[in-house]
Amino acid sequence: MIGVISKVAQREALEEFFELFKTPWETFVPGRKYDTILSTTDEVPLGEAKLVISFGAGPKSGDSSIGITATQHRKKGPIKYKGATVPVYGECALLTTEAESTVLVSGAQGTVGIRRSLANGATVIRLGYDVFEEVRILLTEGQPLEYAAVPTLDLHIEMLRNWILSEGIALLEIPAAPADCRFMVCLTHDIDFVGIRNHRFDHTMWGFLYRSTVGGMKNFLRGRLTFRKLLKMFRAAASLPLVHLRWVKDFWEPFEWYLEVEKGLAATYFLIPFKGQAGENVPGEHASRRAAGYDVRELSDWAATLKQRGNEIGVHGIDAWHSAERGRAELKRIEDVAGKPANGIRMHWLLQDGKTYDLLEEAGFSYDASAGYNESVGYKNGTTQVFRPVGARKLLELPTHIQDGALFYPNRLDLSDAEACTRCNEIIDNNKTLGGTLTLIWHDRSHGPERFWGDFYINLVETLKYSGAFFVTAAGAVEWFRKRREVRFVRPDSGGVSRSGLRYQGEEIQPPVRIRLYHPSRGNEKAGRSSEAPAEFVDIHWNGISLNDVETQRVSQFLQSSPNLTVAPQI
Repeated sequence: MIGVISKVAQREALEEFFELFKTPWETFVPGRKYDTILSTTDEVPLGEAKLVISFGAGPKSGDSSIGITATQHRKKGPIKYKGATVPVYGECALLTTEAESTVLVSGAQGTVGIRRSLANGATVIRLGYDVFEEVRILLTEGQPLEYAAVPTLDLHIEMLRNWILSEGIALLEIPAAPADCRFMVCLTHDIDFVGIRNHRFDHTMWGFLYRSTVGGMKNFLRGRLTFRKLLKMFRAAASLPLVHLRWVKDFWEPFEWYLEVEKGLAATYFLIPFKGQAGENVPGEHASRRAAGYDVRELSDWAATLKQRGNEIGVHGIDAWHSAERGRAELKRIEDVAGKPANGIRMHWLLQDGKTYDLLEEAGFSYDASAGYNESVGYKNGTTQVFRPVGARKLLELPTHIQDGALFYPNRLDLSDAEACTRCNEIIDNNKTLGGTLTLIWHDRSHGPERFWGDFYINLVETLKYSGAFFVTAAGAVEWFRKRREVRFVRPDSGGVSRSGLRYQGEEIQPPVRIRLYHPSRGNEKAGRSSEAPAEFVDIHWNGISLNDVETQRVSQFLQSSPNLTVAPQI
């Protein structure tokens, strides 16, 4: 059990941190037994736990007693932990000491994290930044493009986990991935167009003709397009009058292609609710281009087919990001076409502001999937996990990590297939380590001319199939994380020993969660990123209702070697 001492204003951030790092914790109670105490205030009760971790850029009253001085306040900048770069967005201080100690975290100008052994056998770790302030910034402001590739929040979790294990402290955790898989994958499609025949003599049609002729030749000359695809592009441009006459197939029609490529896999399709509405308060230039050229009511047959094959229909919102009334109308329109429930939304152009989450919740949405970059791929909020935005009550956010346009558009990353493969594999590798959900956006016309990003998508999906991932709709991923959040840790009467158990009173969790029990052996600071040896643990699969005989026996055997862990009768 971790005893936490924090500032009053940090309560929401700290609670969300421990929903993501799902491990037993409670507000520190003086005199109660704890394995670890974590403090972001001036109160640092040394000697009351085996490990005390003190966060903060400002000097603390207890610093002098452990021989540490905090100096040189600065704003932002990366720190290094075991070879990984971890951006710090709030205040940060350098730490100095003349006592015998170990440097855990360093910055460009000096030491940011120090470990010291005390005379009573306990350990204190002093960090020159405030972890809960970092969480607040990540979940509200997000990360700049400079650090898009860094899962910063997840690295803060990893550091704390490793520091606890390195002190020989047993740990109970529910990892951020279901049993029998390494992470989850959400294949999502923003349906901005359902065919080019909806566009006659408008910006979309003229843009296609330019990109499939002059633009195609430019891409061929710079090695981004094969001669075979260039010819296909020319043929598509030449066939445009026949497409409008319905004499040949519309090469932008998305549904048939995706159903074939994703056969047997669940995906989520976000449909624009109203034709010809660009929306209000749209920032930037060319706001009129945001309007859809299709009427979603004409897609009722496709919507029924998609749902029949296990897919989800969501709202690709126009004005819901700034108006609850408009959000309710958009939700109703999609539900009229696709049937209930259609409780998920991704905003067209990923628009949002500081009031968006409150308005979406008021409109009746249970999750949003707009947290991502238009300009890059990676971790807008620094995490692979579904999270509750600051200020929200029930609404959860499914972050987006890989978007086709961000990878390939000339005015964005403009990557070759090989470069894009490298970036995507880095994100997949992070998910293998961190768990969570990897969310992809592949747009409706990306498989056809003039983009021809379909082959890359097919290879990416095949890579994910062999990566230990579990494919699920956006709503399915959110629901799994919601049930994981509903699992509560309890502290049964244990005769003064710091123990933890579990309680869950919801519906059956499928796929089951994993209850991970780490063995309290020293030396596990080597575990984790760039590790030489993994931490010792056992995973027990639990559906929230009961354990089978095999899992019960595994728990019993493991607990015999872990005296400060227990699983309470509520499990």
